Amino acid sequence: MPVLDMVCRDRRVTHLTLIEPDTYKPHNVERHLFPTTAVGWPKAVLAERWLRERRPDLVVRAVQCDLLDPEVQNHLDRLAEAADLGVCAADNEPAKFHWDALMRRHGKPWTLGEVLSGGIGGFVHWFVPGGPCYGCVASHLQRSVTVDKSKPPDYSQPGGPVAETTIPASKASIQAIASLHALVTLALLDQPSGYDPGFTSLLLTLQRVPDVFEEAFRPYRFRIPRSAECLMCRPEPMPDPGAMPLASSPEELDVALDQALARLGDA
Repeated sequence: MPVLDMVCRDRRVTHLTLIEPDTYKPHNVERHLFPTTAVGWPKAVLAERWLRERRPDLVVRAVQCDLLDPEVQNHLDRLAEAADLGVCAADNEPAKFHWDALMRRHGKPWTLGEVLSGGIGGFVHWFVPGGPCYGCVASHLQRSVTVDKSKPPDYSQPGGPVAETTIPASKASIQAIASLHALVTLALLDQPSGYDPGFTSLLLTLQRVPDVFEEAFRPYRFRIPRSAECLMCRPEPMPDPGAMPLASSPEELDVALDQALARLGDA
C-alpha cells in the first residue's frame, strides 16, 4: 500500500489495476495506512477508496482474486497485455515467480520491492523484457549475499508456533524500502526503454546485525545479467530438424520451480 500510494500520486499514472485477495486484519493496522475501523474489509476495496479520495481522476480497477488461481489466468493475461508497467509487492515466492512469468509473457517492464524479515533492510529490483528474470536475480543474490530470511509469522495460524502478535518489520522499515521502490517504478515509467540506474537490484541495509550486516544504511548495488542456466527463462535450444520438438511438461516446470524455491530457502 505505501508503494501504491506514492506511485499513484504521480499524474503520469492514469489507470491502475490492483490485484489483491486479502482482508484487512487486526495485525495489519500497525503497518498499514488504513484505520482500525476498516478491519474486516477487503484490502482491494479499501485501497480503491483511498486512491479515489486522493486522485478522483485516476481510473481504478480492483480485482479481488488470488494471483495463482488457475480460474483467473485468462483474465490476468488480458489485464497484463493492456498494462504499460507492472509493480509487485507480494511477500511470497510463488507469487513473485508467477508475476515475473506474467510480465515476461507480455513483454512488460516491472519492479519488485522486498523487505527482509525484522525490517533489517530490503531489496528493490527492476526488470525489462529480454533482461534477467526474477529467477536469475534470486539465484545470483542467493550466491552473493547472505541475509536473514527467517520465516515470518503465519497470521493464518494464530495458534501456531509463532505468536500472531510478532511483527516481522516496522512500518518505518517498510516505508523506507517502499519509497525506494516507488522511485525506481516512476523512473522506469518515465523511460522504459532506456532506464539504467547502474544496478539491477539494490540492497539497502537499515540495521546493523552481527554476522549479517556490518553497517546500517549502507547501499549495495548489483548488476545482474541474464543467466543461461536459469530454470525460468533460459532460451530453448534450436531444434534438430530431424528430431521431435521438445516441450517442457507441467511436471518439469514444477520441478524447476521447486529447485529455485529450495535455493531461496537456503539463503
